[in-house]
Amino acid sequence: MSSSMHGNHTSDIEITHVSSHGIWLLADGRELFLSYNDFPWFKDAPIGEIIRVERVAPGHFRWPDLDVDLDIESIEHPEKFPLKAR
Repeated sequence: MSSSMHGNHTSDIEITHVSSHGIWLLADGRELFLSYNDFPWFKDAPIGEIIRVERVAPGHFRWPDLDVDLDIESIEHPEKFPLKAR
């Protein structure tokens, strides 16, 4: 007798933790921290909008409810991508 998994693997990315300092994104077995200082769009967002994250392309993530798109480079090195206000 053998058993197999039913259903499809639907997501290889997820938000694993939300704290008063930022959020943790798990992608491809790596956990990435997004601080509110570097990514202020998440600070006052409802949890439901934060956890709804999609992979748009390899290394590129989108939070459709927040209209936020980030790539892995900007998450790992936010100092290279300073925020600019208009």
